[in-house]
Amino acid sequence: MTTSETRPLIRLRGRSVMALVLAPEIPLGDWLAALDAQMERSPNFFDSRPVIVDLGAVPAAQQGVAEFLQLLEQRGIRIIGTEGAHASWPGIEAWGRPLPMTGKPGRPIEVPEATSAAQSSATQASAVQPPVDQQAGEVNSLVLDEPVRSGQSVVFERGDVTILGSVASGAEVIAGGSVHIYGTLRGRAIAGLAGNPNARIFCTKLQAELLSIDGVYQTADDMPPKALGKPVQAWLDGEQMKITVLE
Repeated sequence: MTTSETRPLIRLRGRSVMALVLAPEIPLGDWLAALDAQMERSPNFFDSRPVIVDLGAVPAAQQGVAEFLQLLEQRGIRIIGTEGAHASWPGIEAWGRPLPMTGKPGRPIEVPEATSAAQSSATQASAVQPPVDQQAGEVNSLVLDEPVRSGQSVVFERGDVTILGSVASGAEVIAGGSVHIYGTLRGRAIAGLAGNPNARIFCTKLQAELLSIDGVYQTADDMPPKALGKPVQAWLDGEQMKITVLE
């Protein structure tokens, strides 16, 4: 008598994960000092965020690269991989095989103003995805008819995002196109993520921690005081972000 052996079915699935990319430049000590200065303003920004370190700008003769990566981890930066690492660097093998370089340049999200530790511990970051019926078709916009709470991330890389409500401090809205917020923007709005310099940001009341369009950003300290608390639009004029009050 023969018996058939039932083997377990192994399922392979693809999944896109949004990771921040840090691209150190030499001298590494100066770059690390600049990073520390930004992290003082937002000590919780890297919490629970996967990070890829792009080492393509670091020359092969550079010493202490593995130790430099350890210094990043000691700052609470969770490194999931590296790009452009040289095999000749001592200790670099401990960080795993370098990830393949992608043909599409990344758009780093800059460090915004700090959020309180109480907010970070009280809210678990969550991503707000498009409804199922929108995911089934090719859509170029996402509309949410509720506020975005602290700790939430709304991510829609295929086009515009419209929020019919406010965006709380510690929340973020990320769009491949433009961002429209019909309420108070207290958190972060990031437009043109996939490389769209024509994207814009609109909000009914500006109290933002950060605005970013196609990688050009302004934090709260950089924004014109006359625009705070007003309905505004932000757009790019070359490499400079402009913010004007909507009358």
